[in-house]
Amino acid sequence: MSALHKVAIITGAGSGIGRACALALLREGYHVVLAGRRPEPLAQVVADAQGLGGQALAVPTDVADPASVRALFAQTRDTFGRLDLLFNNAGTGAPAIPLEDLTFDQWQAVVNCNLTGAFLCTQEAFRLMKAQTPRGGRIINNGSISAHAPRPNSAPYTATKHAITGLTKATALDGRPFDIACGQIDIGNAATEMTARMKGGVPQANGTVMPEPTMDVEDVARAVVFMASLPLDSNVQFMTIMATKMPYVGRG
Repeated sequence: MSALHKVAIITGAGSGIGRACALALLREGYHVVLAGRRPEPLAQVVADAQGLGGQALAVPTDVADPASVRALFAQTRDTFGRLDLLFNNAGTGAPAIPLEDLTFDQWQAVVNCNLTGAFLCTQEAFRLMKAQTPRGGRIINNGSISAHAPRPNSAPYTATKHAITGLTKATALDGRPFDIACGQIDIGNAATEMTARMKGGVPQANGTVMPEPTMDVEDVARAVVFMASLPLDSNVQFMTIMATKMPYVGRG
Protein backbone atom coordinates (compact mmCIF):
# COMPACT_ATOMS: atom_id res chain seq x y z
CA MET A 1 0.00 0.00 0.00
CA SER A 2 1.33 3.46 -0.86
CA ALA A 3 2.28 5.64 2.08
CA LEU A 4 1.14 8.72 0.14
CA HIS A 5 -1.14 10.87 2.27
CA LYS A 6 -0.48 8.83 5.40
CA VAL A 7 0.05 10.96 8.51
CA ALA A 8 2.60 10.41 11.28
CA ILE A 9 3.38 12.10 14.59
CA ILE A 10 6.94 11.79 15.88
CA THR A 11 7.83 12.98 19.36
CA GLY A 12 11.38 14.08 20.07
CA ALA A 13 11.56 14.94 16.37
CA GLY A 14 14.04 17.82 16.55
CA SER A 15 17.23 15.78 16.71
CA GLY A 16 18.80 12.33 16.66
CA ILE A 17 16.59 9.32 16.01
CA GLY A 18 13.40 11.37 15.80
CA ARG A 19 14.84 13.69 13.17
CA ALA A 20 16.21 10.82 11.07
CA CYS A 21 12.91 8.94 11.20
CA ALA A 22 10.92 12.06 10.34
CA LEU A 23 13.00 12.72 7.23
CA ALA A 24 12.83 9.05 6.21
CA LEU A 25 9.03 8.99 6.49
CA LEU A 26 8.76 12.26 4.56
CA ARG A 27 10.81 10.69 1.77
CA GLU A 28 8.23 7.88 1.72
CA GLY A 29 5.43 10.39 1.15
CA TYR A 30 4.12 10.70 4.72
CA HIS A 31 2.91 13.99 6.12
CA VAL A 32 4.83 14.23 9.39
CA VAL A 33 3.95 16.22 12.50
CA LEU A 34 7.14 17.06 14.38
CA ALA A 35 6.71 17.30 18.14
CA GLY A 36 9.39 18.47 20.55
CA ARG A 37 10.01 20.99 23.30
CA ARG A 38 12.40 23.26 21.37
CA PRO A 39 10.93 25.17 18.39
CA GLU A 40 14.27 25.92 16.71
CA PRO A 41 15.35 22.32 15.95
CA LEU A 42 11.83 21.52 14.74
CA ALA A 43 11.96 24.48 12.36
CA GLN A 44 15.30 23.23 11.04
CA VAL A 45 13.81 19.80 10.30
CA VAL A 46 10.96 21.49 8.41
CA ALA A 47 13.55 23.40 6.38
CA ASP A 48 15.53 20.21 5.70
CA ALA A 49 12.33 18.48 4.58
CA GLN A 50 11.69 20.79 1.65
CA GLY A 51 11.20 18.79 -1.52
CA LEU A 52 11.21 15.35 0.15
CA GLY A 53 7.64 14.49 -0.78
CA GLY A 54 5.47 14.80 2.30
CA GLN A 55 4.53 17.87 4.29
CA ALA A 56 6.27 18.59 7.61
CA LEU A 57 4.45 20.44 10.38
CA ALA A 58 6.26 21.57 13.53
CA VAL A 59 4.20 21.63 16.73
CA PRO A 60 6.22 22.52 19.86
CA THR A 61 5.02 20.08 22.51
CA ASP A 62 5.82 19.02 26.06
CA VAL A 63 4.76 15.37 26.11
CA ALA A 64 4.60 15.41 29.91
CA ASP A 65 1.86 18.06 29.82
CA PRO A 66 -1.62 16.65 29.08
CA ALA A 67 -2.89 19.95 27.66
CA SER A 68 0.12 20.24 25.34
CA VAL A 69 -0.41 16.68 24.10
CA ARG A 70 -4.11 17.29 23.49
CA ALA A 71 -3.22 20.38 21.46
CA LEU A 72 -0.70 18.38 19.39
CA PHE A 73 -3.28 15.79 18.37
CA ALA A 74 -6.00 18.39 17.80
CA GLN A 75 -3.71 20.31 15.44
CA THR A 76 -2.84 17.08 13.63
CA ARG A 77 -6.51 16.23 13.17
CA ASP A 78 -7.42 19.76 12.09
CA THR A 79 -4.54 19.96 9.59
CA PHE A 80 -4.47 16.48 8.09
CA GLY A 81 -7.77 14.90 9.11
CA ARG A 82 -6.39 11.66 10.52
CA LEU A 83 -3.42 9.85 12.08
CA ASP A 84 -1.85 6.66 10.74
CA LEU A 85 1.35 6.42 12.79
CA LEU A 86 2.57 7.58 16.20
CA PHE A 87 6.25 7.14 17.02
CA ASN A 88 6.68 7.60 20.77
CA ASN A 89 10.35 8.55 20.61
CA ALA A 90 10.80 11.42 23.09
CA GLY A 91 13.08 10.47 25.97
CA THR A 92 15.46 11.83 28.53
CA GLY A 93 17.84 10.53 31.19
CA ALA A 94 19.09 11.51 34.63
CA PRO A 95 22.70 12.16 35.66
CA ALA A 96 24.78 8.96 35.90
CA ILE A 97 25.22 9.19 39.66
CA PRO A 98 24.68 6.66 42.45
CA LEU A 99 21.03 5.71 42.82
CA GLU A 100 20.81 7.03 46.36
CA ASP A 101 22.03 10.47 45.26
CA LEU A 102 19.29 11.04 42.69
CA THR A 103 16.75 13.66 43.69
CA PHE A 104 13.02 13.09 43.48
CA ASP A 105 12.81 15.79 40.80
CA GLN A 106 15.45 14.02 38.69
CA TRP A 107 13.54 10.75 38.94
CA GLN A 108 10.20 12.41 38.22
CA ALA A 109 11.49 14.28 35.17
CA VAL A 110 12.53 11.02 33.51
CA VAL A 111 9.26 9.27 34.40
CA ASN A 112 7.21 12.22 33.16
CA CYS A 113 8.93 12.36 29.76
CA ASN A 114 9.72 8.72 29.00
CA LEU A 115 6.68 6.95 30.43
CA THR A 116 3.87 9.41 31.14
CA GLY A 117 4.57 11.21 27.87
CA ALA A 118 4.29 7.98 25.88
CA PHE A 119 1.06 7.10 27.70
CA LEU A 120 -0.52 10.51 27.09
CA CYS A 121 0.33 10.39 23.39
CA THR A 122 -0.95 6.82 23.11
CA GLN A 123 -4.19 7.81 24.79
CA GLU A 124 -4.79 10.65 22.34
CA ALA A 125 -3.79 8.43 19.40
CA PHE A 126 -6.38 5.85 20.49
CA ARG A 127 -9.09 8.49 20.58
CA LEU A 128 -8.24 9.71 17.09
CA MET A 129 -7.56 6.31 15.51
CA LYS A 130 -10.80 4.80 16.84
CA ALA A 131 -12.92 7.67 15.53
CA GLN A 132 -11.42 8.15 12.06
CA THR A 133 -12.35 6.49 8.76
CA PRO A 134 -10.70 4.20 7.82
CA ARG A 135 -10.36 3.20 11.46
CA GLY A 136 -7.10 2.26 13.14
CA GLY A 137 -3.40 3.00 12.86
CA ARG A 138 0.00 2.03 14.21
CA ILE A 139 1.94 3.03 17.32
CA ILE A 140 5.68 2.40 17.61
CA ASN A 141 7.40 2.86 20.96
CA ASN A 142 11.12 3.55 21.34
CA GLY A 143 12.13 1.08 24.01
CA SER A 144 15.97 1.08 23.89
CA ILE A 145 18.40 -1.68 24.82
CA SER A 146 17.76 -0.39 28.35
CA ALA A 147 14.37 -2.08 28.14
CA HIS A 148 16.38 -5.32 28.50
CA ALA A 149 19.67 -4.54 30.27
CA PRO A 150 20.73 -1.56 32.39
CA ARG A 151 23.80 0.57 32.24
CA PRO A 152 25.49 1.50 35.53
CA ASN A 153 23.76 4.30 37.44
CA SER A 154 20.73 4.44 35.16
CA ALA A 155 17.79 3.52 37.42
CA PRO A 156 15.26 6.12 36.17
CA TYR A 157 15.97 5.56 32.48
CA THR A 158 16.10 1.77 32.78
CA ALA A 159 12.93 1.62 34.88
CA THR A 160 10.96 3.71 32.40
CA LYS A 161 12.22 1.75 29.40
CA HIS A 162 11.23 -1.54 31.05
CA ALA A 163 7.83 0.07 31.67
CA ILE A 164 7.56 1.00 27.99
CA THR A 165 7.62 -2.73 27.22
CA GLY A 166 4.58 -3.19 29.44
CA LEU A 167 2.87 -0.24 27.81
CA THR A 168 3.61 -1.70 24.37
CA LYS A 169 2.05 -5.04 25.30
CA ALA A 170 -1.03 -3.43 26.88
CA THR A 171 -1.45 -1.08 23.92
CA ALA A 172 -1.21 -3.95 21.44
CA LEU A 173 -3.86 -5.88 23.35
CA ASP A 174 -6.26 -2.98 23.91
CA GLY A 175 -5.84 -1.74 20.34
CA ARG A 176 -6.50 -5.11 18.74
CA PRO A 177 -10.31 -4.77 18.46
CA PHE A 178 -9.94 -1.34 16.84
CA ASP A 179 -7.29 -2.09 14.19
CA ILE A 180 -4.59 -0.32 16.20
CA ALA A 181 -1.26 -2.15 16.01
CA CYS A 182 1.51 -1.42 18.50
CA GLY A 183 5.16 -2.50 18.39
CA GLN A 184 8.43 -1.55 20.00
CA ILE A 185 11.87 -0.83 18.58
CA ASP A 186 14.80 -1.30 20.96
CA ILE A 187 17.78 0.68 19.71
CA GLY A 188 21.40 0.24 20.74
CA ASN A 189 24.08 2.86 20.11
CA ALA A 190 22.71 4.79 17.14
CA ALA A 191 25.21 7.53 16.29
CA THR A 192 23.55 10.75 17.48
CA GLU A 193 24.47 13.70 19.67
CA MET A 194 23.38 11.59 22.63
CA THR A 195 25.89 8.81 21.95
CA ALA A 196 28.86 10.92 20.84
CA ARG A 197 30.47 10.40 24.27
CA MET A 198 30.76 6.67 23.62
CA LYS A 199 33.78 7.15 21.40
CA GLY A 200 35.69 8.46 24.41
CA GLY A 201 34.60 5.63 26.69
CA VAL A 202 31.58 4.97 28.91
CA PRO A 203 31.26 3.04 32.19
CA GLN A 204 30.72 -0.72 31.93
CA ALA A 205 29.06 -3.15 34.32
CA ASN A 206 32.44 -4.57 35.40
CA GLY A 207 33.65 -1.17 36.57
CA THR A 208 35.83 -0.38 33.57
CA VAL A 209 35.44 2.47 31.10
CA MET A 210 35.67 1.61 27.41
CA PRO A 211 34.67 3.04 24.03
CA GLU A 212 31.65 1.47 22.38
CA PRO A 213 30.88 1.09 18.66
CA THR A 214 27.91 2.93 17.20
CA MET A 215 25.80 2.48 14.06
CA ASP A 216 24.41 4.88 11.48
CA VAL A 217 21.16 6.45 12.70
CA GLU A 218 19.81 6.03 9.16
CA ASP A 219 19.72 2.28 9.80
CA VAL A 220 17.27 2.95 12.63
CA ALA A 221 15.18 5.16 10.36
CA ARG A 222 14.98 2.38 7.77
CA ALA A 223 13.83 -0.04 10.46
CA VAL A 224 11.07 2.31 11.62
CA VAL A 225 9.94 2.86 8.02
CA PHE A 226 9.73 -0.93 7.59
CA MET A 227 7.64 -1.34 10.74
CA ALA A 228 5.37 1.48 9.58
CA SER A 229 5.02 0.06 6.07
CA LEU A 230 3.23 -3.12 7.10
CA PRO A 231 -0.52 -3.46 6.68
CA LEU A 232 -2.44 -3.29 9.94
CA ASP A 233 -3.05 -7.05 9.95
CA SER A 234 0.73 -7.55 10.39
CA ASN A 235 2.87 -6.21 13.21
CA VAL A 236 6.48 -6.19 14.32
CA GLN A 237 5.82 -6.64 18.03
CA PHE A 238 9.46 -6.19 19.10
CA MET A 239 12.56 -5.37 17.09
CA THR A 240 16.11 -4.91 18.41
CA ILE A 241 18.48 -2.97 16.18
CA MET A 242 21.98 -2.32 17.48
CA ALA A 243 25.59 -1.75 16.64
CA THR A 244 26.79 -5.30 15.96
CA LYS A 245 29.78 -5.15 18.30
CA MET A 246 28.30 -3.16 21.18
CA PRO A 247 28.25 -4.88 24.59
CA TYR A 248 24.62 -5.92 24.93
CA VAL A 249 24.53 -9.69 25.24
CA GLY A 250 26.25 -10.27 28.56
CA ARG A 251 26.78 -6.60 29.28
CA GLY A 252 24.98 -6.73 32.62
